[in-house]
Amino acid sequence: MLLVLMFLFSAPGLYAAEKADMVRVVKSENRLYLLKEDEVIASYRVKFGANPKGHKEQQGDERTPEGSYFLTYKNSNSDFYRSIHISYPNALDQENARAEGVDPGGDIMIHGQANGWEWAGFFTQLVNWTDGCIALTNANMDEVWNAIDPGTPIEILP
Repeated sequence: MLLVLMFLFSAPGLYAAEKADMVRVVKSENRLYLLKEDEVIASYRVKFGANPKGHKEQQGDERTPEGSYFLTYKNSNSDFYRSIHISYPNALDQENARAEGVDPGGDIMIHGQANGWEWAGFFTQLVNWTDGCIALTNANMDEVWNAIDPGTPIEILP
């Protein structure tokens, strides 16, 4: 039974063998897709913030933003196993937060497991646990890391 569960939760599907020109995240599917010329070249199971439904509106709401952004830089020296920064908040997010009188937050990343918790990769893919980031297992993070370059657009859908 444990082997079946491990297969269901760890099998990422397709693996990227080339560079992606777009990243698409579908929150309702818990999936991150790497695309090249509008074709899916890889697919990974992901987890989100502890309050995943809806668009991120402010610091501390534990939501993952929805919309169009860019992957701006890679950090191999992160508190999590590798991280790739998402350009949230964009101008519209900042304007909406200003209108509500709140801080929109920031530091939204695609990342692997928290350093020191690598052993828990299987278990952390069972629940939403981040503060709004998009989390993968470390092995899947290695593949995403190698498949994208800074400047790649990312679309995050509900």
